[in-house]
Amino acid sequence: MSLATMPVHDPAADGGDAAAAAPASDVVARQLAEQFARTAAERDERGGTPKAERDALRDSGLLAMSIPAAQGGGGAGWRDTLEVVRILARADSSLAHLLGFHHLMLATVRLFSQPRQWEPWFRQTARLRWFWGNALNPLDDRTQRTRQGGWSEFSGRKSFCSGALDSEMLVASARDADSGDLVVAALPTGRTGISVAPDWNSIGQRQTDSGSVVFERVRVEPHEILADPGPLATPFACLRPLLAQLVLASIYLGIAEGAFQDARHYTLHEARPWRSSGVARAMDDPYVLGHYGDFWVGLESVRVLLDRAAERFDAAWARDGQLTAAERGDVAVAVATAKVAATRTGLDLCTRMFDVAGARATHGGLRLDRHWRNLRTHTLHDPLAYKLRELGEWALQQRHPDPSFYS
Repeated sequence: MSLATMPVHDPAADGGDAAAAAPASDVVARQLAEQFARTAAERDERGGTPKAERDALRDSGLLAMSIPAAQGGGGAGWRDTLEVVRILARADSSLAHLLGFHHLMLATVRLFSQPRQWEPWFRQTARLRWFWGNALNPLDDRTQRTRQGGWSEFSGRKSFCSGALDSEMLVASARDADSGDLVVAALPTGRTGISVAPDWNSIGQRQTDSGSVVFERVRVEPHEILADPGPLATPFACLRPLLAQLVLASIYLGIAEGAFQDARHYTLHEARPWRSSGVARAMDDPYVLGHYGDFWVGLESVRVLLDRAAERFDAAWARDGQLTAAERGDVAVAVATAKVAATRTGLDLCTRMFDVAGARATHGGLRLDRHWRNLRTHTLHDPLAYKLRELGEWALQQRHPDPSFYS
């Protein structure tokens, strides 16, 4: 079932309680998550491009959910979009990563360019079910932009290009050869001179295709450059890194929730009590119960913090060009707080889950270690220590984090 075929909920049918029904996007996401979960362990071992699963996302309508209705999309807010990312991450964090970064790329062109640029891209994405991939890595200076009269040329290599394989469009960055300024463009993945390499082989997030993209004298037209207002040029444009952090935190929480469910299953159905525990079932072991109490407090804390951050982000997004630097800074603090909590809780739970699941949960075929591997790979996106320093500056000095591509 896709969003296009999902029946619209009628609040009158259940006494007017609209809250009792999940959004259509959530229903579709849960159906996909159930489907993806069946092959998640096998595909984690195999790596490579999850082509069938990406096509299922195309067919679902979820690629257009954050696109405004005026451009043919679902018109969903960011809290709802991030909830779908989190639902998918419980089953398969690689596919959640691909969907989350797709919507991040759409937001990037919205924030960095003018309506005459992003509106046609949005309409085509919704109509043609385009997947957007990432080739924007501001720390990677190996790609240069040179001016060629009325157009530009990109040449070089980019790394960590999540979702570039099997995409229709790329958001790509380069450094201007003369000024050194960062230049961001939206380009068709199939353009002459663009080569996407299947060279991603990390310990985690193994089906995100986060490998390399090579640009060999790629022609870039003026209307493809995202220069007005451009990267991080206004408080509104500076929401882009905050959305990136929210996508990551949503994936982290989803991974932790998936690990919790797997651990719970094995505690209830497979684990055996320790001989000196004095109980007949592992689920009654007081030490096991203590672990689950810790898990629950951690997960509930992250859920509250992430929901609050997403709500504040939606409010900031609605401000558009009227957003102030101080308002943006308040959102940055909320987002950083949620991300730190999601990182710590997730890594702790994905490690300690084996203390409560028991030895049978380490069977290689289950690949339950993928939860930790996926989270450990992704949480290295930017150092937690620097996020904590920024929060420390806020807590002690009431200084907002300086906008960058990571804060």
